[in-house]
Amino acid sequence: MNMQSELITLAQQEAHNLVFQNYPDVVNIIEMCEMLGGISTKTAYKLLHENEISHFKIGRIYKIPKINILLYLNLFTFNFDRPHFDALPH
Repeated sequence: MNMQSELITLAQQEAHNLVFQNYPDVVNIIEMCEMLGGISTKTAYKLLHENEISHFKIGRIYKIPKINILLYLNLFTFNFDRPHFDALPH
């Protein structure tokens, strides 16, 4: 990773931290939905069931550490930074 990439990644992390500063360190499903831009609870449960976001359960209640949502968003952002090619080079 070059210096510019590291600075961009650091800036993204700081931005996420500022945006989510009002959320507790461990959130519930509703808070997770808000943090992910208002996704439905159905989509949130799907993300958890597919282990896209690490979580734990207390009884029947899902608990999601905020850091795991930040990690998911960074991974998601990283995937869109990759170049896209419609055809194979010849």
